[in-house]
Amino acid sequence: MKARRVVLMNRPAGEPAESDFRVEPYDVPEPGPLEVLVRVVYMSLDPYMRGRMRDVASYSPPVAIGAVMTGGVVGEVVKSNDPTIKVGEIVEGRLGWQEYGVARASELRKIDPAIAPISTANGILGMPGMTAYFGLLECGNPQPGETIVVSAASGAVGQVVGQIGKIMGCRVVGVAGGKAKCDFVVKELGFDACVDYKAANDLDAALRAACPDGIDVYFENVGGAVGDAVLRNLNFFARVALCGSISQYNETAPMGPRLLGTFVGKRVTARGFIVTDFAQHWPVALKRMAGWIKAGKLKYREDVVEGIERAPRAFIGLLRGENFGKLLVKLGPEPK
Repeated sequence: MKARRVVLMNRPAGEPAESDFRVEPYDVPEPGPLEVLVRVVYMSLDPYMRGRMRDVASYSPPVAIGAVMTGGVVGEVVKSNDPTIKVGEIVEGRLGWQEYGVARASELRKIDPAIAPISTANGILGMPGMTAYFGLLECGNPQPGETIVVSAASGAVGQVVGQIGKIMGCRVVGVAGGKAKCDFVVKELGFDACVDYKAANDLDAALRAACPDGIDVYFENVGGAVGDAVLRNLNFFARVALCGSISQYNETAPMGPRLLGTFVGKRVTARGFIVTDFAQHWPVALKRMAGWIKAGKLKYREDVVEGIERAPRAFIGLLRGENFGKLLVKLGPEPK
């Protein structure tokens, strides 16, 4: 049986182009001993993937030229040579941009469709949700009554950060691009305010108006001018969770340190993190998050495109901020 996958063809210096990828057919593999074959239903697109297109040393190896693009998926087990996983079960794993993939049971996480839609295993109940949870609670250490600012507030991570901040009893201010995104995080997710960086002539003034008591915790997803403006308005002893800097991912010049004097003078604590740093604590966090969803305390928005052939263009749009919510590619029907 034939299926399709997306492989990396070039390493772009700046913004990726669709020609940097290739959609190609391949023979669906047979699972070996203790392996299972997974039909992918949802494929996740995330900003970190841009870094994997570079041939540079990082916390994870780059994607090789001609290899399948890396990424998380949710799918249905269609063949199993492992007694611990049955045909028909739903699993999450890192099978990449392809319609079928083989993995060992130890590389997969079983998903209970009764808890939430299976797509959430790539979003609020998956890597982005865990990034928000641990980045805010472990790195940001928010205290009741404090002010939290989160950039890319309507994105897969940002929307969860803000809602957890409200659960923790904080004032939450988002930064997002466009009125629709700002309205979403305030009116639907319950943020206290949102700064539209595309409409603000003076970001510093807009932040001061939205954060009259200053900023105690900053969850950094964007970098660049937005990040600089927030850092200039931090309170003494503020905490910064350094998750990402999507505005810089297509830059060709190295990113230098910004506003280090602010960190020293205001005794700011900044911590970079990777979500897998907290992997052993995921089960407890996922149970807690699922409880918040069931109680109506956590909402989420997904941006779904259909067909693997649309993945490269959708990924380019993600880096431009064109998506609205967690970006997923649906490759096939959900199991009944």
